Amino acid sequence: MMTLPKTLSQFNRLKDAEEYFEFLGLAYDPQTLNVNRLHILRKFSELVQDIDTSQDEAQTLSAYRQALQTAYDLFLTSSSVEQKLFKVFKDTPKNVVMLSDIEVES
Repeated sequence: MMTLPKTLSQFNRLKDAEEYFEFLGLAYDPQTLNVNRLHILRKFSELVQDIDTSQDEAQTLSAYRQALQTAYDLFLTSSSVEQKLFKVFKDTPKNVVMLSDIEVES
């Protein structure tokens, strides 16, 4: 039985993280994906922005596959707080004084 090649049009219709992994033929741990879903997809989105889409569809999808694998692997060894992908992790509250900022007079 022959399978039809996957297309960017099909890829662009995907909605769930699980669909991305299945479409691109990547294995994943459901627990890891559930815990880090937004962070993996955010990192994947950042990586996809750097991909040259002027190449043919097969090459683009291969690059997307690698980007998703990279994003997933990142959260196997790192945490969302360490990666600081979202604005909430990047902004320093204006009304907070960190203990490290306090100097002790001697």
